[in-house]
Amino acid sequence: MKRMVLPNLTDHLAALAEPTRLRVLRVLDGHELSVGELAQVVQLPQSTVSRHLKVLADSGWLVRRSEGTATLYRVIFDELDQSARSLWIAVRDEFGRRPEVNEGREDTRRLKAVLAARRTDSQTFFGRVAGEWDALRGSLFGDRFTGEALLALLPRDAVVADIGCGTGNIAEQVSAWVSRVIAVDSSEPMLDAARRRLGDRTNIDFVHATGESLPLAAASVDIAIAALVLHHVEVPATLLREMARITRPGGRVMLIDMLDHNREDFRRVMGHKHLGFSRKTIETILHDTGLSPATFRELSREVEAKGPGLFVAVGTRET
Repeated sequence: MKRMVLPNLTDHLAALAEPTRLRVLRVLDGHELSVGELAQVVQLPQSTVSRHLKVLADSGWLVRRSEGTATLYRVIFDELDQSARSLWIAVRDEFGRRPEVNEGREDTRRLKAVLAARRTDSQTFFGRVAGEWDALRGSLFGDRFTGEALLALLPRDAVVADIGCGTGNIAEQVSAWVSRVIAVDSSEPMLDAARRRLGDRTNIDFVHATGESLPLAAASVDIAIAALVLHHVEVPATLLREMARITRPGGRVMLIDMLDHNREDFRRVMGHKHLGFSRKTIETILHDTGLSPATFRELSREVEAKGPGLFVAVGTRET
């Protein structure tokens, strides 16, 4: 009979030598996930995740159990041997102080989305009637009518500035519900694409300009929107000052952008000036540019989304 050999400190250290395995352990420290769920969180192929899980399980870091056809993994601190416990406390604390902490935050955001999807699946399974009603409603009316109908809450006489309009996605959705939309972009090819897309909308004006120097009169719009624009601006406050300037007292400025992250490839490949923004940074910029921060909310993440998390922030022009 072959005698079982327990992992020693060297085995534990070897298992933690791979940064991906550190990410996996941080995710599974307090959460039980399947291979597929973990792959969604760390955004790696299931085969890669399975390979790392085997190393961690063989070296005593993980416990696993079967549920139906799925195998679930988890770190249970009290079941680690003494050397592993001491090592994990030290490594976990050190990992939190490293630059990769932003990557850990992205893992945490995706983890929340995976857990939310799991709860939704459970509720649908146990609440069969509700699940069937959602499917029936979708088959009768489609899935987009709720969001479109909510746009009716916009003031009918509102003038909206869509700063950095791109190919016109926001302008298209908003223009049917307000008096006028001013679609601004610094790229002529983008504006040309927006014109082709929205050429039949008579209440959209297209303006070639940068967000930092808007050729619009002061206090001339009710709502100014910048979606996925701020991270392209060298000095974000310059864009916010212009948006505040063109907005009437009592009007609102809306930002949609990325939460802070550490995807350096976004600088190299897409020319981003900033790797997202924290809530504190956004609220400070709004306040310093004469806007009262009214709302900051992280937007729900789609599990399959590969980019950083997003937020929406709204500031009010008081005077």
